[in-house]
Amino acid sequence: MLPSTPGAAASSIAGTAGSVAASAPGQFRAYWVDAFGDGLFTPAQIDGVVAATKAARMNAIVAQVVRRGDCFCNHALAPRTEQAGVDPAPFDPLQTLIDKAHAAGIQVHAWVIATAIWRGSTPPAAPGHVFNTHGPSTSGPENWLTKRSDGLQQANTDWILDPGHPDAAQWIVDNALSIVRSYDVDGINLDRIRYPDNNLGTNLPSWGYNETAVARFDAATGRGGIPANDDPQWTQWRRDQVTSIVRKVYVESFAIRPGVRVSADTIAYGYGPQHGAGFTGTRTYAEVLQDWDGWMREGILDMNIPMNYKRQADANQAVMYQEWSDFAKDHQYARSSVVGTALYLNDVDSSARQARIAIAPSAAGNASAGWTGYSYRTPDTLTDSGARGGADSRAALTAALAPVFTTDMPVPAMTWKTAPTTGHVRGTTTANTQVELVLSTGQIFRSQTSDGQGWFAFVDVAPGTYRVNANGTQLGYARVVAGQIAAVTAAAPTPSPAPSPTPTPAPGTCTSTVGPGIPPPASIPAGIPGFHAAWYGQSGYMTLCPGDTSTATVAYYNSGARGWVAGRMGEVAYLGTWSPEPGQDMPSQLGGDGTNGSPNTAWPRYNRVAVQPAPYVGPGQVSWFQFTVRAPMTPGAYRLSLRPLVEGAQWMEDYGVFWLVTVKG
Repeated sequence: MLPSTPGAAASSIAGTAGSVAASAPGQFRAYWVDAFGDGLFTPAQIDGVVAATKAARMNAIVAQVVRRGDCFCNHALAPRTEQAGVDPAPFDPLQTLIDKAHAAGIQVHAWVIATAIWRGSTPPAAPGHVFNTHGPSTSGPENWLTKRSDGLQQANTDWILDPGHPDAAQWIVDNALSIVRSYDVDGINLDRIRYPDNNLGTNLPSWGYNETAVARFDAATGRGGIPANDDPQWTQWRRDQVTSIVRKVYVESFAIRPGVRVSADTIAYGYGPQHGAGFTGTRTYAEVLQDWDGWMREGILDMNIPMNYKRQADANQAVMYQEWSDFAKDHQYARSSVVGTALYLNDVDSSARQARIAIAPSAAGNASAGWTGYSYRTPDTLTDSGARGGADSRAALTAALAPVFTTDMPVPAMTWKTAPTTGHVRGTTTANTQVELVLSTGQIFRSQTSDGQGWFAFVDVAPGTYRVNANGTQLGYARVVAGQIAAVTAAAPTPSPAPSPTPTPAPGTCTSTVGPGIPPPASIPAGIPGFHAAWYGQSGYMTLCPGDTSTATVAYYNSGARGWVAGRMGEVAYLGTWSPEPGQDMPSQLGGDGTNGSPNTAWPRYNRVAVQPAPYVGPGQVSWFQFTVRAPMTPGAYRLSLRPLVEGAQWMEDYGVFWLVTVKG
C-alpha cells in the first residue's frame, strides 16, 4: 500500500520536483466526440468530424470508443457496439476515423469509459459482454460490480465495475490495451477512472463494497468485517486501487507502443484546491478517490485533462474555472495538462473566453499544453436545448475560436518519451505484496504494493542497477536503461566493464538492438467452435542497422475447438501479411521468399510470414511462430502487419498484430 498521507506518497516518488510541464512546442486542441449521437456512426459522419476539427484549427479528436462495455470498433476485448444507427461491419468506426483523421494530419485518442459498463435493466445481446458474464446475474467472485455501503448497486441507472475487484481491474486494463494493440491510435484516454458519484455525503466515499474487494482489503490489512465509509485506511486502499489501474495501463501501453499518449479525463468539482483545504480536501481526492495530482507526480499519465465544466456567465463558476485551470497548469510535474471545458453549458462567446483562459499562463506563469471542448455533438447551450442544430453551432464556435487559435499548431511532443532520461521497472510477484526498489547503498528508493494479479511497476527511474525486494525478501535485480522497461531478473546483472578497457567504436559503427518482449494478456477465450486464434505475446520491436536481419517470435493460442495440423491443407496454420502495411497477401519489404519484389528471408512465401512449427497444435495449446526480417537500406520506421489463418480454409481473428522495425540513419 502507498503511504497513508499524500505528503508521504509524494516523498516516495523520485524525480518529480517542479510544477511546470515538460516544455515542447505545440498545443493540444481537440473536440471530445461522444458516442451518444451523430459523430461516429457512419463514414459520412466521420468525414464531418474531421472537417469540423480541421476548420477550427484543432489537431486532435478524443473519440468515445468504449461507451458502456462495448466498442465502436471491430477488434477489441469489448464486443462491437449494438447501438442502432451504426453502419454494420465490416465498417469499423475507429479504424475509419484513424484513416480519415491521419490523412488530414489530425491525431486520434481513443476515449474509454473505464468503470461504467451498462445502463438500465435490459441486458446487452452479446453473450460475452462483461455485463452478462460478470454483472448482476452472477455472484461471489464472478460478480465484478461495485456496491454502495447501503446495498445500492446502481449509480443512477449505471452498472459500474469495482476497481477493488482484481479481475474487474484487470479487465479494465486489458480492454484499453486491446485497442492500443489493435489500432494505430495516438493516445488512450481514460474516463470515469474513479469511484462513482451519488455518495452518502460530501467527501464521504460510499462505494467499493463489492464482497471480493472488501475481503481483499481485510486480507491485506489483517482486519475483519466491513469498514466504514470514512475509515482512513479503507479510503486510501480504495484510492490506491484506482491508481494501480492507471499505472498498469501506462506501463503496459508503453510496452506495446512507447509513443502512445496516455491521458485521463479527471474530476474538477466545485472550487479549486487553492480555495479550501488543498487538493486532498477536494471531492476529487476525498469523495470519488481519484488522486490525479499523485498520478502526475508519479508520471503515470502523459496528459491530464481536468473536466473543468463550469458556466462562465455564473460569477461563482467563473472563479471555479479559473482556479482549477491554474491548479492544473501549476501541477504538471514534467508531464502535461490540458484544460477541458463544457461547451454544452456555455454560449459560444463564453466558450471562446474559456479557451483563452485555458491556454493563457497561470498567475504563477505556467502554461497548459492546450484545450479540449465537450463536445462536438453539443457545441453550445442552444444545441443542448434543441434551439439550434449542431452544425450551425459548430460553425459559430469555429468563428469565435479563430482569434484564439490563430495559426495551425502541432500536438506538443512528449519529450519524456522522445528524449528519455529515465526508464521503468516492471515485474510480478504474489498479489498484494509490498515491493521495494532498493539502491546499491541499501536505501529504499521506491515502494508500492503489487496489484491483485501480483503486477507492479516503477516509472521514471534513473538508469542504474537496483535490487527488488518483495515483503522484505530479495526478489531479484533490475538494470534500468533510459527509454526502456527493465525486467526483474533472479541474478544480479553483470557489472559493466570499467571505462578504460572499453574499446571506442569506430566512427559510423552501428549496433542493432531488440526491445523488450510483450507478455500475453491475462485472459483469453477458449473452446470456440471452429478455427480460432488469440494473440498470446511476442518478442520486442527491433531497431536495426541498414541491411541487418533479426528473428521475431509471436505466439498464438488456439482458442478454437479444432486443432491445427501441419502439412494438411485446410488445417495448417500460417501467419499471412495483412493490412494496413503491406496489405492482405501483399509482399513486404521487410521479408519474404525473394519473389514478387520481397527480400529472401526464408519465409514460406512472399505473403506467408511463418508456418506453425509443431506438427499439431490442439485446442488450448500455444504455437510459437518465428520469422526473419531484414532492415531496408533506407532509414525510417517500417511496419509489418500480420494475421493468422488456416491455409485453404479461413483467416482467423485479427487483433492488429504488427512488427515495428526502426532502421537507423
